[in-house]
Amino acid sequence: MRIASLLLLTIVALTAISPAQTPSAALNQWKDVLLTGDAGSLRFLYSTDPAPRLLAPGGQTTVQDDVAFWAGLKIVAVHFKALQNREVKPGIEQDIFTTKLKTESGKDVYVSVQQVWQKQTEGWRLVVAQRTDAAHLEGAADKDLYPADADARAEIREALAQAAKKHHRVLVVFGADWCYDCHVLDLAFHGEDLAPIVAKNYEVVHVDIGEGNKNQDVMKDYQVPMEKGIPAIAVLDHSGKLLFSQKDGEFEKARSLDRKTLLAFLNQWKPS
Repeated sequence: MRIASLLLLTIVALTAISPAQTPSAALNQWKDVLLTGDAGSLRFLYSTDPAPRLLAPGGQTTVQDDVAFWAGLKIVAVHFKALQNREVKPGIEQDIFTTKLKTESGKDVYVSVQQVWQKQTEGWRLVVAQRTDAAHLEGAADKDLYPADADARAEIREALAQAAKKHHRVLVVFGADWCYDCHVLDLAFHGEDLAPIVAKNYEVVHVDIGEGNKNQDVMKDYQVPMEKGIPAIAVLDHSGKLLFSQKDGEFEKARSLDRKTLLAFLNQWKPS
């Protein structure tokens, strides 16, 4: 999943508030309109002044295309798994969440979203948004996988010490809690087919990259290019020697990988 800088231009300083587990008033308003399926009503929720900044997986998108995406899903039920709900300042709030959507076809799809809302004269209006494509595989999005206060280098040192004792290797996984594919990858590694291989051969360290502004020195040290997206993996031997670094976004679309591909990767880099 690629990192967008647009949110950084809008959110200058976030107030430190614990993650919320219930949708905000703005988010509930958005949910109600989604359930109507009315494109005109949905379009009304986007700010006109200032013009909204919108990102989809293909890059910057328009209000028209974003509305078409949501309306085209033909949603009949919405369930939020909120990761963060923060008041940036009075009248500005940020929501980061994964939503489970039941469609008219009876299928469930999942979309991971970041939104910034502004309280305007007409009510809450969307000024910044970033989303994934709809996926049929759920990520464990409510898991605190990438703790914001973790010391990445200290955790890598600890993992290397354990790896030396166990004759393991170290998987350094760069990602963020807002990243849907990061949770999908972790969920796959905990599956019954892959978990035994991970446990027998690897120590795993999750390194938080925030909004693309954290632990960039660690990414550079392990030759993982930020611009290729997350999740991203580096493999170290027990001495700390770099054996593999993800150069081409191989895991960025984790939801599209099959389990055979992940199995082959783990077998390729496990200790001989």
